[in-house]
Amino acid sequence: MEFGMFYEVQVPRPAPPEAEHERLREIVDQVVLAEEMGFDEVWFVEHHFLTEWAHSSASEVMLAVLSQHTTKMRLGFGVVLLPVHHPLHVAVKASTLDIMSGGRVDVGVGRSGNPYQLTPFGVKIEDTRGIWEESLRMLPKIWTEKIFSHKGKYFDVPEREVIPKPMQKPHPPLWSACSQDDTFQLAGEMGLGCLCNVLGQYDTVERRIGIYKEALKTAEPVGGFINDKVVVSSIGFCSEDKKIAMERGAEIASWNINIRLRNYAQAWEGIDTSQVPDDYKHHVRRGEWDPQMRQGVSPEEVLSSGRFCVGTPDECIEVVENYERIGADQIMPIFQAGPATHQEVLNSLRLFAAEVMPLVK
Repeated sequence: MEFGMFYEVQVPRPAPPEAEHERLREIVDQVVLAEEMGFDEVWFVEHHFLTEWAHSSASEVMLAVLSQHTTKMRLGFGVVLLPVHHPLHVAVKASTLDIMSGGRVDVGVGRSGNPYQLTPFGVKIEDTRGIWEESLRMLPKIWTEKIFSHKGKYFDVPEREVIPKPMQKPHPPLWSACSQDDTFQLAGEMGLGCLCNVLGQYDTVERRIGIYKEALKTAEPVGGFINDKVVVSSIGFCSEDKKIAMERGAEIASWNINIRLRNYAQAWEGIDTSQVPDDYKHHVRRGEWDPQMRQGVSPEEVLSSGRFCVGTPDECIEVVENYERIGADQIMPIFQAGPATHQEVLNSLRLFAAEVMPLVK
């Protein structure tokens, strides 16, 4: 089992104007400590316009900064929103980061779960699956072919030598965000690693990982190799005091429930959801299957599901072992979650590394 950390860069309000700046800068100290304590990887989401919930809209910049403050940890895009980027830009930014980090980059890709993040870039939700797949199939060729060209539905690239090339050979590992049955299936068929936000109960996550593993058996990889790995993300908060862990964990869970509900309502405001493509209806009906997206669900109920890595070291060990049992290869808790302070994040990292990671490993 590997241990990562996942950043959405959450900035609760009300807060002074400098709070956002401080959060971003505190991350450097947190990641440096995490590497010293033995964490394997750091991942950054890409989100746009999700005030408070995710101020991580330039993950390549954050990862570039961290590449110069670390030497061992892998650096993960979790994920690049392919519909809002040209694949040539994605390829050369990842290559440059791979070189400057000494070959430590993982490239996860996704398309966003709602139109709110897409329409300002001129992207229609009915085009996102096609753009995602076309871009994804281009990336390994851009990285490995001396002279690259492409003519497709969304992109037309004449013959060019695209430089620089990545340090990792044949190219950095590719991953996909997976949140519903068909994306787990597709990731397996395409030989991609699976990045899974643990929404729903353990049995739901286990079933979907099973779909992924079964699809891998007949995979036709889009790249030069099959990346047979599953990474799960979960809120992380660890304290030796059970009362503190539960009270603070409930506060963090409550904040996440409320911010997700608010952003969910905003994401589909003014949209005729009866007209959304079939592959987006899963997101429209999210409240039916995601406990975090149901009105009236208490923080205690969310924590009692056992999916969050919140509690004493022993309780966190149990959560991690459950994910390992159902097929996860890495867990990447969101330690910098909601109202958690910088000091609380550092304390969680130290305790997690000292008391949880050695026993699981």
